[in-house]
Amino acid sequence: MSNVRTVEHVISAHATSDGDGVKIQRVAGFNNARFSPFLMIDELKSDESKDYVGGFPPHPHRGIETLTYMLQGHFQHKDHMGNVGELRSGGAQWMAAGRGVIHSEMPMMEEGALHGFQIWINQPSTHKMQPAQYHDFQSESITEHQSEKGGLLRVIAGGFELHNQADSETLRAQGPLQKTGVPLSVADWRAHSGQEVSLETDATHNAMTYVYRGSIQIDGKVINQGQLSLLTKAELLSLSSIEDSGVLIFAGQPIDEPVVHYGPFVMNSMEEIEQTIQDYNNGVFETY
Repeated sequence: MSNVRTVEHVISAHATSDGDGVKIQRVAGFNNARFSPFLMIDELKSDESKDYVGGFPPHPHRGIETLTYMLQGHFQHKDHMGNVGELRSGGAQWMAAGRGVIHSEMPMMEEGALHGFQIWINQPSTHKMQPAQYHDFQSESITEHQSEKGGLLRVIAGGFELHNQADSETLRAQGPLQKTGVPLSVADWRAHSGQEVSLETDATHNAMTYVYRGSIQIDGKVINQGQLSLLTKAELLSLSSIEDSGVLIFAGQPIDEPVVHYGPFVMNSMEEIEQTIQDYNNGVFETY
């Protein structure tokens, strides 16, 4: 096994819509073992309020975690458990649906640019029927590390070891979200042309990147805006920026279990999906 992760596969995001007509760019990997523990990456980006003003009215989830990260914009979260939180520029929100949650995410802006992401993360079978949880993280709580040669790294979840090849030293950067169902890390790397970053990762974890601005190179392979790269397993992940770029970096412990996806529900069997639909239709979610 090489010590440096290389690009195994590149997937381009495709245009779709969700909620009340919110336009998004999506990369889904429900049935791709190399995606695990992540399931889907949605990018919300528009300068036109008509593309997002409908938001995401109340809807259910079971069996997943969602991590929402906002580069620019202002949304409000509400759920049936009484949680209310505001997602502002630079901040993030995490929700573990577990056995069931009904929530909404509605814009608190009527004009201006919106740019953010919602990341679906699978829950292991042992967590799928646990009580739901919710936390928000404002921008000032996101861990930042900036250097002249390495750009800006914002760590949202888990953590990364920043590797300095010049002196063989490492610096641990940990994000505010640490209590996910399986160990995982999510970061936002922003860099100018020619800047580079090297991150040490668990060699047994899957890793991938999503370029939301500009273009980068990974071991000589160019990844452009709107493309997600699935990476080989290795200890070191090295990125270099070809132009002013923004990249989401993901790493996590794979969940080696069946994935059955139906709308907002992700379980391990069709029987569990059928039970979930029955529970929701019978109002069971509201009793949790």
